[in-house]
Amino acid sequence: MSTPDPDAQLAASILAGLGGVENVEEIDPCTTRLRSLVKDPALVDAALLKRAGAFGVMINGRVVQVVVGPRVDTIASDLAELM
Repeated sequence: MSTPDPDAQLAASILAGLGGVENVEEIDPCTTRLRSLVKDPALVDAALLKRAGAFGVMINGRVVQVVVGPRVDTIASDLAELM
């Protein structure tokens, strides 16, 4: 039996924290952050994102940045597969 991929698990938790697939319009990796555009910022659960392992969450209107560190590209790839 294979061990679950921690980056894939984090990606799934981030997607849930952003309000799910239907709430996310786009996600782009940027240095150490996932920069996303959401339809409804009220559906974003910053506490869930932090519990999942995000170092920080910044919300400015519909733009949500989730600080995940140097694994950002791997996590972004996993998010793309989930969407």
